[in-house]
Amino acid sequence: MTTSAGHLIVKTLESHGVSRVYAVPGESYLDVLDGLHDSTIHTVVTRHEGGAGFMALAEGRLSSTPGIAMVTRGPGAANAMIAIHTAWQDATAMVLFVGLIPLADRGRDSFQEFSLEGWFSTTAKAVYVLDDEHQAGDLVARAMRLASTGRPGPVVVGLPEDVLVRLTDSPVPAVLPLPEAAPSTAALQKLSMMLSTAQRPAIIVGGDGWDADSSAALAQFAVDAHIPVLADWRAYDVIDHDSPAYAGWLGYGRAERTVAALNDADFLVFIGCTRSDVLSEGYKAALDTPTVVVSLDAELVGHAGRIDAQLCVGPAEFLAALPSGDTLRGTRGTEWIQRLRTEQLGFTTPGPDGGTGVDLGIAFEALEAALDQDRIITYGAGNATLWGHRYLSHHGPRSLVGPRNGAMGISVPAAVAASIMHPGRHVVAICGDGDFFMNAQELSVAFAHGGTPLIIVIDNGIFGTIVAHQQQHYPQRPSGTSMENPNFAEWIRAFGGHGEFVESTEDFAAALDRAMASGLPAVLHLKTDPTTMGPGTVAHRAEVSA
Repeated sequence: MTTSAGHLIVKTLESHGVSRVYAVPGESYLDVLDGLHDSTIHTVVTRHEGGAGFMALAEGRLSSTPGIAMVTRGPGAANAMIAIHTAWQDATAMVLFVGLIPLADRGRDSFQEFSLEGWFSTTAKAVYVLDDEHQAGDLVARAMRLASTGRPGPVVVGLPEDVLVRLTDSPVPAVLPLPEAAPSTAALQKLSMMLSTAQRPAIIVGGDGWDADSSAALAQFAVDAHIPVLADWRAYDVIDHDSPAYAGWLGYGRAERTVAALNDADFLVFIGCTRSDVLSEGYKAALDTPTVVVSLDAELVGHAGRIDAQLCVGPAEFLAALPSGDTLRGTRGTEWIQRLRTEQLGFTTPGPDGGTGVDLGIAFEALEAALDQDRIITYGAGNATLWGHRYLSHHGPRSLVGPRNGAMGISVPAAVAASIMHPGRHVVAICGDGDFFMNAQELSVAFAHGGTPLIIVIDNGIFGTIVAHQQQHYPQRPSGTSMENPNFAEWIRAFGGHGEFVESTEDFAAALDRAMASGLPAVLHLKTDPTTMGPGTVAHRAEVSA
């Protein structure tokens, strides 16, 4: 059947189970937009290419399919770069399609011309350009597969506008199978021996390759084997927080006792993540501890320190092949796992933060109680998010989206995408005032597509993370870190949403009830004291964001 290359691209995305694309339209890929007109794929038109990219990243993290974003050449591609960098450092599968100038105009500094490879080659798994209309389907299939295999990440596909309208008889290609692997008998035997003889082992989990079954299998194994489970930075949803094995998270905002546990462990098993910069306290913690890494990334990008063995399998395949936990606990008692679990619970005990405005400890305790267990939480960057990390729990994978690379501006578009993907579930974004207004315009997309996210904006009038650094390195010399904010509640009400400005702790619970009952996109604008930097134990190195 003869079709255009642009329409073949859409049909190939359909065959890969793509439900949504997030796009800012451009004349450079009109034929793809035309193909989407009659497609089963839901086109979500966003207000900014950064928002489109962040929504696609959220889709990739909350589902089993790479997220898809579409933008136009030059300025549009530039705006999408932040999402590509985030997906690259966060190891999240997504594909960015970029409309390009016609082939005949290349190399002439034509309108909005730029080098796709030059811009994206160091922050994407691959950069492809469709120069042959007959390869349109195969190129998309290759991009979808590559985004999901090994260490997941972004793939960028350039679409010259004249190639898209050319006709082809090429069929929709078959979906390329993902590689299947199982841990070798020798590797399992070595791991089993090390687990059986260790007295203080710990499992560190992270990454996006988890589902409900693998999460439950992990929790059961850890409990039976008497092994505590620590989560990587912003990967706290890998394991149910009610599990007796869950012992907290590592990275920014962590408790001192979780770092002590990492250093006290005599054997570490990383599943789906590596001993990276943030997790290891800046390449300082537990670098020489005996270590086994379970990761599909043969290169182990970002891993620092010792490796005794690597199993190149995904979490599900690894856990399915493991012996039962009770056969691998050896002489290990319950003291180690119980100690870490008790200390983690102690870390989450609320306490007053002092200062003026809303007491965030009390507010977030109320928020935790009000949300359903299948809530989805999205985070921006900065110290304001640490309150959510400390007080809000997760009870299943694919329920958290936050920038592990510290990019600001993701909280709102991620919440909008999550609410569109999962209508009826509680979706809450936690962000500071600086983070919120970087992509607040994407709330208009929620109105257009029936999303009802709740946005909690913590307003201290400063870029709190940077202020924390200034206080350490340039005390009493604040510079370039203050903000003047409008009333965000009035702003969302102008859209037709629900908004409330909350200045006192006593008013928060009732405002939260009204927001959740409104059935509308909602913003709770919480005024807080700028001297309050974080909940209890503050980040060892305050998170820095672009």
